[in-house]
Amino acid sequence: MAFTRTLLTGIVAVLAVCVLCPLVVLFGKAFQDNDGHYVGLVHFSSYFSTPALLVSITNTLYISIASTVISVVLAFFFAYALKRTNIKGKGFFASVALLPLFAPTMLHGIALTYLFGNQGIVTTGFFGWLADGFKLELYGPVGIIIAEVIYTFPQAYLILAVSLAMADYNLYEAAETLGAGKLRKFFTVTLANIKYGLISAAFVCFTMSFTDFGAPKVVGGQFNVLATDIYKQVIGQQNMAMGAVVGLILTVPAILAFAVDRFITRKQSATITAKSKPYRINDNKGRDAVYFIYCLVIALLILVLIGTVVFAAVVKVWPYDLSLTWDHFDFSNVAGEGMQPLVNSVEVSLLTAVLGTIATFVTAYMIEKTRQLQALRQIGYFLAILPLALPGLVIGLAYVFFFNKPDNPLHFLYGTIWILVLANIVHFFSVTFITATSALKKLDKEFEMVSESMGIPLYKTFFNVTVPMSLPAILEIAVYYFINAMVTISAVVFLYAPDLKLASVAIVNMDDAGDVAPAAAMSVLIVAINLGVRGLFEFSTRFLRKRTEQWQKPTTM
Repeated sequence: MAFTRTLLTGIVAVLAVCVLCPLVVLFGKAFQDNDGHYVGLVHFSSYFSTPALLVSITNTLYISIASTVISVVLAFFFAYALKRTNIKGKGFFASVALLPLFAPTMLHGIALTYLFGNQGIVTTGFFGWLADGFKLELYGPVGIIIAEVIYTFPQAYLILAVSLAMADYNLYEAAETLGAGKLRKFFTVTLANIKYGLISAAFVCFTMSFTDFGAPKVVGGQFNVLATDIYKQVIGQQNMAMGAVVGLILTVPAILAFAVDRFITRKQSATITAKSKPYRINDNKGRDAVYFIYCLVIALLILVLIGTVVFAAVVKVWPYDLSLTWDHFDFSNVAGEGMQPLVNSVEVSLLTAVLGTIATFVTAYMIEKTRQLQALRQIGYFLAILPLALPGLVIGLAYVFFFNKPDNPLHFLYGTIWILVLANIVHFFSVTFITATSALKKLDKEFEMVSESMGIPLYKTFFNVTVPMSLPAILEIAVYYFINAMVTISAVVFLYAPDLKLASVAIVNMDDAGDVAPAAAMSVLIVAINLGVRGLFEFSTRFLRKRTEQWQKPTTM
């Protein structure tokens, strides 16, 4: 009992130090001058009285709303095709839809540059093969919106695919009995059943677009948004107080979206009961042909984007000399500064995956499976979920203010690899925590109750029962940490030391310096590593599944 209470108290204290304290310091900085004196709303007044800065809010809202609408609509019909039709190649389409998750957001901007930039494939009429090219006003809102749609599409698809996978066919039969046509059934049954999934997808896409830094940095041009404003204030002008103000403004819509999403999803009631009938897909060749073409177009667009970056990384001089070369993968003579940033990223990602998985699963176990200190567990749950509403840029800037204070006992972490690992763990903690909690909810609480009644220590039950039974979820959490740590830029852009530059940061630096081909090459390496890790995960889970099936087979004498 004492051990459980001590461990739970320690977990909540660590969460408070790593999540809450940096936020308090960041928000306090917005009301102070550079000497730490309280100045009230002076910085806010200065921000809102500066037209150029004020426009960034409008631009960000415009980008986020437009990206959300387009992404959710595209993802809905894509998910509908895979869950409610009989099209061929569902596995292929589902895999391609998730490819953008393995790439840094800068890759999408780089791909658009090679396609629609001044020397792009489409702009030049496919290298002169066509008489006229197609000129797109890429650098600005159009380019950002396209990049954000690519960035948010996989997330919206995953949410909507889960929503569409669960349906009670009795409702459709009842609608048919009442004489409802196909269109009426679509609006009154299909959309009504997945309304919470649509709302969640919309809020997720809005938050991701609102807080993204990579795409606006590459293809934003002179079109300022809040994410690039905070970067310019902190890195360009060293105006930390104004950076804190922008960070606070950036956080408010994200927290509101998070709160509304949580409120709405709590009202969701069960739609599948014991009397429900699984959804039956009726034969309709015309429908399947239309949706197959739609999915094929979406998949081809994603593959063309990824393929363009791969192609750009292996040709000598775009678009003048298209002979193949590996020179762009030698980063020693460009702003990427050699292969060390990639090595650093792999190291940081591995540490994030190992330490983050341990921290996440232990935290979820103590909050979900213990019965002591109910109030403290509720506080721990809130702190574990809070990072879901925090933009990566805000977390990074908050860590600068908090850990860079000389009087902070944790100041020794600043400028080391551990501050990067900690920022990544906090940035991605909420999603993995929810995953771990969901897995633990599936395990019977009798395990812990029986262990307690028999006097078996909690840690023995944890290691001997809970961990082996939750191993697939644990591996999923580790892979999620690794992949996201490889591609993230926002949470670490303020924290890396000169000798600890990461691959995502190197891509931004190379793009700024005009080394676009090496930036493409670095992006390709990140995608290749992430796909390799994901492939290893799939192999491991299949192996575990086979072993589990073998253990469950009855033995014969």
